[in-house]
Amino acid sequence: MTPDLTTAVWRKSSYSDGGASNCVEVAEGHGIVPVRDSKTPDGRPLVFGAAPWAFFLAALKN
Repeated sequence: MTPDLTTAVWRKSSYSDGGASNCVEVAEGHGIVPVRDSKTPDGRPLVFGAAPWAFFLAALKN
């Protein structure tokens, strides 16, 4: 089941160089972390729990 994300504020990585459709977007602050492909913004997002997402980001930084 996909949560209602109609009010989600999506953001792109600062590493995307302002590209219109070549990156992923994230919408935080929903108790979950939805992630979508910027090329298909109306597609179904991947949804992660906040703790696994934080672990993923920490692993990327290391």
